Amino acid sequence: MSNYSVLFLDIDGTILKADHTIEDSTKEAIKQIKQQGIEIFLATGRPLHEVYHIAEELDVRSFIGYNGAYASYRKEIIYNRPMNPKIVNHYIEICAKHDHEMVLYTTSQNLFTEIHTDVVQQFIHYFDLKENASYDPKYNDQILGITLMNLKENEPKLYETDAPIFFSQVNVHGLTHSYDVIQDQVNKGNTIRHVLDLLKLSPEQAIAFGDGLNDKQMLQVVGTSFAMENAHPDLFSYAKYRTTSVDDNGIYNGLKTLGLIK
Repeated sequence: MSNYSVLFLDIDGTILKADHTIEDSTKEAIKQIKQQGIEIFLATGRPLHEVYHIAEELDVRSFIGYNGAYASYRKEIIYNRPMNPKIVNHYIEICAKHDHEMVLYTTSQNLFTEIHTDVVQQFIHYFDLKENASYDPKYNDQILGITLMNLKENEPKLYETDAPIFFSQVNVHGLTHSYDVIQDQVNKGNTIRHVLDLLKLSPEQAIAFGDGLNDKQMLQVVGTSFAMENAHPDLFSYAKYRTTSVDDNGIYNGLKTLGLIK
């Protein structure tokens, strides 16, 4: 019997391919893992209202969203940490000053500073976002995550504040001008620690797969971690193992090396 009790899976570039489909091998791997009683969490930078259809397809009921700012375990909210409204307002001012774009995520909407630009429409199309609306400052105390768009390589530093912030470049061809904003102490890794404590599990009982720099803390805190072949090059040093790409049965092959699936 397996010593593993929980599996954390990133979505974009890990479960989902660029065309928004899921390999049959990934579905089969998840099915076999569930049959062993191993709990599965989708652990994503996405807002959770944009992933429930994926969860339904995979029959997964536990989530870490917004790069760790919100988590639920079988319909019970177990973590909820919105951003400081003052920082949100500060970011809005910088965004307008430098002709950037921004999407701010609440529990139910994706709020865009300008929804009709080519950059924003490309972002919406790639991630197949549905619940889109224009930004309204009345939501400033409900913002769980932010993605900055249309930035040059050296421009994330414009958004640095006294509060430590980590900027994770979106690991998607054509969208590398986009950066997820991750709060200090609010990331997938720290939320996984919270989940493990809640479930009374050790890191050695946990597995994680990821491909982006927003996955690095997640890969560090679990006992067994995999970086996808298509991962950001800087991510490999944070993972214990390297598996094949999202287009080449990466999750299936990784779990197979552990002897968890046939």
